[in-house]
Amino acid sequence: MRVNLRAYSLERIKCAMAARNIAPYRAAQIFQWIWQKNAQDFSVMTNISKTLRHALAEEFDIRGLVIEKIAGTKDGVQKFLFRTEDNLYIETVSIPEQKRWTICVSTQVGCPLNCRFCATGLMDFKRNLGAHEIVDQIRLVQQSIGSKITNIVFMGMGEPLLNLKQVTEALDIISSPIGLSISQRHTTISTVGIIKGIRELLRSTLKTKLAISLNFADDQLRQKMMPVAKGNPLKELMSVAREYSIKKSMVTFEYVLIDRINDHLEDAERLLKLVNGIPSKINLITYNP
Repeated sequence: MRVNLRAYSLERIKCAMAARNIAPYRAAQIFQWIWQKNAQDFSVMTNISKTLRHALAEEFDIRGLVIEKIAGTKDGVQKFLFRTEDNLYIETVSIPEQKRWTICVSTQVGCPLNCRFCATGLMDFKRNLGAHEIVDQIRLVQQSIGSKITNIVFMGMGEPLLNLKQVTEALDIISSPIGLSISQRHTTISTVGIIKGIRELLRSTLKTKLAISLNFADDQLRQKMMPVAKGNPLKELMSVAREYSIKKSMVTFEYVLIDRINDHLEDAERLLKLVNGIPSKINLITYNP
């Protein structure tokens, strides 16, 4: 059975080449063909000899995600349904905004957190996505729309901070000059508020922005609607958010307005008090008309 080389980081490809007495610079060529030139097989890699291409094809392949369906709206937003190698499905959304083109990517198949207002939470959690599956969403969307993605939000299916190792590896490919060449400063990790994960981000060298899906400024209501909040209380979450805003970049608090649940005047006043003293933005999102 052939090994999927797309799932390898640049360093792993280098090791694989070295183990076969292949010149190290070939690894960078292969990596660039996979991520920048959208190669689907080794035969198109014209700066590599035919003999080596044939040898690589016998031992490796470079399978990626498959686009199953694209649904569009009048304002240009597109939702992509992708099928994975093991026949699971994930969604990705691309959003055109004047000079920006933003993509919301998935990091898990399904989600284990069961937030009561989230459709993904109603699905069974299947597995984490690999770094290559995360990046492949961006590569395929770029190829489909014929334009370079400028901004990336890890805000599709799943909780990015529960798959942080693969998200970090994906960011390496995304920001690599021979990968997708998109700056980490144009990426945002959106989390329901996994405090442990945010602390890991603080300790890391990543330059990504942070968005916290807050939604409720009352701890009791938040825990009822978002079970994960029971182990991630608001007081501690606000403390680590403030630290991130000061040390890394200004945090965005996402607040989904749900009719007659969290949209009262007292909710607004409670929210204002909660974020007081934290350099931040608040993104109000309408749940429904």
